[in-house]
Amino acid sequence: MNLDFSKVLVGVSGGVDSSVCIDLLRKQGLTVEGVIIRFSQSTEKDIVDAKKVRDKLGIPLHIADAQEAFKENVIIPFCQNYVSGRTPNPCIVCNPTVKFATLIKTADELGIGYISTGHYAQTEKVGETYFVKKAISVAKDQSYMLYRLPQNILSRLILPIGNFEKSEIRVMADELNLFTAQKPDSQEICFIPDGDYSAYIKNLGFKTKYGWLISPDGKRLKRHEGVHNYTVGQRKHLGVALGKPAFVKEITEKGDVILGYSGDEFFTSVELSSPVYTEEKQLNVGDIFTVKVRSASKGDKAKVIHSDNDRIILEFLQPVRAAAKGQSVVIYNNDYVVGGGFINSANQ
Repeated sequence: MNLDFSKVLVGVSGGVDSSVCIDLLRKQGLTVEGVIIRFSQSTEKDIVDAKKVRDKLGIPLHIADAQEAFKENVIIPFCQNYVSGRTPNPCIVCNPTVKFATLIKTADELGIGYISTGHYAQTEKVGETYFVKKAISVAKDQSYMLYRLPQNILSRLILPIGNFEKSEIRVMADELNLFTAQKPDSQEICFIPDGDYSAYIKNLGFKTKYGWLISPDGKRLKRHEGVHNYTVGQRKHLGVALGKPAFVKEITEKGDVILGYSGDEFFTSVELSSPVYTEEKQLNVGDIFTVKVRSASKGDKAKVIHSDNDRIILEFLQPVRAAAKGQSVVIYNNDYVVGGGFINSANQ
């Protein structure tokens, strides 16, 4: 396969970050083409915006259809996880299986060597290994979302936005007279734009688990309307009054939703399933890393208790808040992502 590494294919979303990404890559001397991926019917508005960016910046724009792969790899597992009481993060699953896989496939078809997106992260080669690295912007860092990307993608990935703060990107967009300059960031899951997960899952015909709302002292309070209406850490819309603030502490396998009071939401260890390792080797037991239990976390110290191809067990040096089953824990060595996995269980 002959690839031209003077060219880069940018995943265009119709947003400000991917728009400025195009200009930054041109300034690096690269020839830029764009592609927008159709994930679902919710993508249509983004396609309209991406075409406006194309017209303004004068780049070729391709449209790649990934609706079937997106449904199979993202939508169906998302719904299955929610109705089983887990809290999935679809972006983390989408990135290696759909978004970046489609970018690479399209670049190969076009003979383009590099790929790029508007993510706030960096990549760096250390020895023979390519790593995802934290962005310069602590507030916008998205390295957590990219932890499952394999080497064949990282070796061709350029992430210029990771060198800037969001405010700088908006200034650049304004200087380029891009309509995306003040376009707000997307806050919801792309295929559920109204944010109503419960209705979306129900409309697709997925059957949820039913059970009891259980008080912090173990009493049955009332029957609930399905575990897909709850997530670990949730504090609002619980439908019960306990005299003081409560939150969802745990969702059991049989479908009960266990509540807790403030102070009960801290955990000392987690077991991770489906682990990935950037260097494709297990972590050393006893080593201490910084880990993120959620994307916005500043990071917590944790010791490796177990590491193999099936699971990782981490023990936090200080208890951490609301570790929800189905979410990811990402492991860092300084600013470099070295591995991670999905939370299978958490212990207090």
